[in-house]
Amino acid sequence: MKEQYEQILRAVGEDLDRPGLVDTPARAAKAMEYLTRGYEMSLDDVVNNALFPSENRNMVVVKGIELYSMCEHHMLPFIGKCHVGYIPQGKVLGLSKIARIVDMFARRLQIQESLTEEIAQTIAEVTGAEGVGVVVEAKHLCMMMRGVEKQNSLMRTSSMLGSFRKRQETRDEFLNLIKPLS
Repeated sequence: MKEQYEQILRAVGEDLDRPGLVDTPARAAKAMEYLTRGYEMSLDDVVNNALFPSENRNMVVVKGIELYSMCEHHMLPFIGKCHVGYIPQGKVLGLSKIARIVDMFARRLQIQESLTEEIAQTIAEVTGAEGVGVVVEAKHLCMMMRGVEKQNSLMRTSSMLGSFRKRQETRDEFLNLIKPLS
């Protein structure tokens, strides 16, 4: 990737011998590898057997999971929070694994709509939950730095599966639980 970043910098008119840019192609390549490290993660490694038997049949909610991703259309970041809820059916997932699943998918080039769905489907698949709800709220630099340049825009997407889709009261409980505390 270093060579490609050198070509990009030359194409925008930069001098690669300029002191501030001497090591930029290598740093940019290393940064891109880090920002897209989700491609190197596997679900088995992320979950790492952290699925535990449980009698709990009440909603489990983790809210405010920070996420950093990059849009596949402009390769610019989108930054926000993810809220995940599920109703266990005999198994609960280790708390940190929910955040790791979010990171695994967020650290890939994609659109927010797909990210939200991938997280929900994966939590459902891993836990066998009765239902799963995921809401992602993010600010997109492709909309803030270029194009329409709308600084205060926020995109909110949701995926509701199982009882979260079928039962309004389950969906409402989840949405109420992820509201900011007053």
